[in-house]
Amino acid sequence: MRRAVFPGSFDPITLGHYDIIERGLTLFDEVILAIGVNSEKKYMFSLEERKQFIEEAFKNEPKIKVMTYKGLTIDFCKQQNADFILRGLRNPGDFEFEKAIAHTNRKMSDIETVFLLTSSGKSYISSSIVRDVIRNGGDVSELVPDTVRVK
Repeated sequence: MRRAVFPGSFDPITLGHYDIIERGLTLFDEVILAIGVNSEKKYMFSLEERKQFIEEAFKNEPKIKVMTYKGLTIDFCKQQNADFILRGLRNPGDFEFEKAIAHTNRKMSDIETVFLLTSSGKSYISSSIVRDVIRNGGDVSELVPDTVRVK
């Protein structure tokens, strides 16, 4: 079975994430959406809310699992018997950042990172932009799946 882990904080999940996940499903038998837990980070949405947003968005997709994890992504991948990490790239800055992580992960394990370019119509969307729009009372309906409920 070709299993991939798509790690992220998903605070919140965006249509950019959704795009990568949908396209990743064509490459893998199973995609684990792994919500990383970082006690140092302040999130806008609770872990339970983020997990619920994702589970509801993919409730009819049996090839998706939603899990949470702490620690190194490669350790989580090994625990889940996943040989691939799925990542999305929006711009050259993402590539440089993700490339360094992928090289480090490859050096520490046999886990390959697969990069997909975000569709051009969604490449401007990021969770940090979505959070800023929410903080300022803007409409995020064109940026996130319908399952994301703004407080």
